[in-house]
Amino acid sequence: MRLHTLAVTATAVVAAVLTPADLTAGTAAAAPAGLRGDFNGDGYADLAVGMPKATVDGHAKAGYVNVIWGGADGLGTAGSARVSQSTTGVPGTAEAGDLFGTAVSAADLNGDGYSDLAVTSPGERLTDTGTDQEGTATVVWGSASGFQGGLTAAKGAGDQRLGRLLTTGDFDRDGHRDLVLSTEGEEGGATVLRRGPFTTGSATDTSRVEGYAFGSARALVTGDFDGDGGDDLAVTYKGMEIAGTHVLSKASGEWKRTWTTGDFGGAMATGDFDGDGTADLAIGQVQPNPETDGTFCEDRLGGAVAVVYGKRDTTLGGTVACTTQSSPYVPGTAEPEDNFGGALATGDLDLDGRDELVVGVSHEAIGTEADAGAYLWLAAGPDGSMTGVGFNQNSTDVAGTAEAGDLFGAAVATGDYNGDRYPDMAIGAPGENAGSGGVWFDASRDEGTQPPVTAVTPARLGLSGAVEHGGVLAR
Repeated sequence: MRLHTLAVTATAVVAAVLTPADLTAGTAAAAPAGLRGDFNGDGYADLAVGMPKATVDGHAKAGYVNVIWGGADGLGTAGSARVSQSTTGVPGTAEAGDLFGTAVSAADLNGDGYSDLAVTSPGERLTDTGTDQEGTATVVWGSASGFQGGLTAAKGAGDQRLGRLLTTGDFDRDGHRDLVLSTEGEEGGATVLRRGPFTTGSATDTSRVEGYAFGSARALVTGDFDGDGGDDLAVTYKGMEIAGTHVLSKASGEWKRTWTTGDFGGAMATGDFDGDGTADLAIGQVQPNPETDGTFCEDRLGGAVAVVYGKRDTTLGGTVACTTQSSPYVPGTAEPEDNFGGALATGDLDLDGRDELVVGVSHEAIGTEADAGAYLWLAAGPDGSMTGVGFNQNSTDVAGTAEAGDLFGAAVATGDYNGDRYPDMAIGAPGENAGSGGVWFDASRDEGTQPPVTAVTPARLGLSGAVEHGGVLAR
């Protein structure tokens, strides 16, 4: 397992192709690799970065998605594509306040071997009158020549603001991937299902999964939490008088809760951290439900991550481990408002058969620089406790300088962006360069000299008008 020098201190309905400029260095001629996140099938995972607050064609907060192509040298060397509702072939029209790019996900939604881009616009208004923000979800097709057309996958109703959250999976076990999205209204939100398949002319309606009175879902993640070989949905939510996290299964045809806790959080991720072949669930920024007794993490100063381990023949029936920056062998010092666990991702970074947990600490103070941010990657020990290493922009071989308000670690993702089989890390810093933002590429490997962590900024990519680049990353 690799080590770094540490320096964490306390502290479109049609099949139209995008413009040639958008496809620079992003084309491929071979058969699709089937790699998750590989939109053009060249064998490298690509990274979709949502910028919902960006201006498009003069429309403030219309939003767009910047897709950074992977390549032999990782992210930032093979160019990128810009996808918006002004892109030829992408349905809809870029309008002020659409917030296109609020949530993004990479998944093969039509079974052709290429990952497709699912993206939401919760600010979308579907009528010319009134003030309701119904919201939409859009699918843009991946192909050997980059992105090629798409469709409107789902539409909200009333003032639902469909799509602040998004996850994909085959929840109804029919062989087609589905979307689960969040909605938010004045009297509470809900999670809804848009069943696959996704084909031109298919219905855009959704069905309700469950609701949250005077509250909303905080995070969604897909995993096989009961070990039956199918996808389940994990939801963490908070309302005025309700809160919790639970797993839902649709294997029987109806949604059923198969595991629940009163604790809730702000981020979730799933992986097999102990290598026992069962899915584990990490809940970041975990908090107790004040209406119930007990909690996974009594010590939550600066933020905590609860890892609920899986166990064969059960749904998340194993032990629970709580990690903070006060835990042994976890870098940094727990301080109020650090936001430890505010962003989570997983991957088997050293290919040892066990997943590691990547943790963002976006409000970590580095020296005197408040909210500069950091990230850690943690591995589970024999007892399930998590330990690891951490980095910030003042760490050796990490590009840039830690500055106040960078929010380094506000979003994290993993993927094999350089094609060497090892999942790499992508770290978002939406506050970098006065809010223009950027993404850092950290290549993983088990042996040899570790390459520097490089900055992939809007300026490097030739993007104009970038806003908080790195704040939304597809996982």
